Amino acid sequence: MDSLTQIVLGAAVGEAVLGKKVGNKAMLYGAIAGTIPDLDTFASTFTDTITAIEIHRGFTHSIVFSILFAPIFGWLISKIEKKSIATWQNWSWLMFWGFFTHPLLDSHTTWGTQLFWPLEVRLAYKNIFVIDPLYTLPFLVFLILAMRQAKGTKKRRKLNNLGLLISSIYLLVITPALKLYTFYKFTEALENQDIAYYKIETKPSPLNAVLWSANVEVEDAYLIGNYSIFDTQPIAFVKHHKNHQLLGDWIEKRNVKRLINISEGWYTISKRDGEIYFNDLRFGTLSPIARVDADFAFSYKLIEENGEIKAIEAEKTRGDAKELLSQLGTRILGN
Repeated sequence: MDSLTQIVLGAAVGEAVLGKKVGNKAMLYGAIAGTIPDLDTFASTFTDTITAIEIHRGFTHSIVFSILFAPIFGWLISKIEKKSIATWQNWSWLMFWGFFTHPLLDSHTTWGTQLFWPLEVRLAYKNIFVIDPLYTLPFLVFLILAMRQAKGTKKRRKLNNLGLLISSIYLLVITPALKLYTFYKFTEALENQDIAYYKIETKPSPLNAVLWSANVEVEDAYLIGNYSIFDTQPIAFVKHHKNHQLLGDWIEKRNVKRLINISEGWYTISKRDGEIYFNDLRFGTLSPIARVDADFAFSYKLIEENGEIKAIEAEKTRGDAKELLSQLGTRILGN
């Protein structure tokens, strides 16, 4: 999830764990704990693109990291907060829950988390977008209201718990229910249109849980369709040819195999201006409207240097974001 959401979650967890003893400092250190796992994003500054993708939401988002580093950070905080009545064990417990709830939340996104690192299993429930105001904003409001109350009061605890409860209901009940409902709608549409398929996966579109998209694998292509719970017209699927043959001998190259593994097999290959591009379908396109010409959210130009394949992520522009946002509001309201 986005940094603000993780800060809010970390602060609320910190308050729940230690707020009665240390007040707003529990929120402060909880917020810090909630951001630390995402320091793995800096991997891109000192390593190649493919390795950085593999590192992201790996070790720092694991149970192992939470267990190993919570006591270390707890000890550091106990030295900083020498006058606090909280003990080293108290601070360690706060940091553990701040670290651990971060990947638990991220596991509900499309990217997922390697919670059981070093095992390669990646949990990705795909029921919430990485930025979802309906999850974050109510949570933030209750956190601010709780922060304004005196330390240890019943009202402060109640407000913080309400924020945790409402956000959890949205994450664990409402969005999974919407995912199940829209999954049924997609599979029903495929059946009605006599489309035989191998597999299907669904995910929410940016910034909401009303409009959903589906990736569907057929023999020589992937179909992408969108469905809003306010739709009245049949779901239309757009075909994107796999074009895996464009890789040629490169498909046996180590780095290409790594990309295929990262994408979980959901990828197409395209050729533009003589260059080969690897398109990761898991995150869909940059358009909330199913279009055959839409750019993919994550696309990588492949180049060969000294017999090794390197990947360069295709840059996204402000224009891409503006186009997405301009179309999104209208599409959410239905077709």
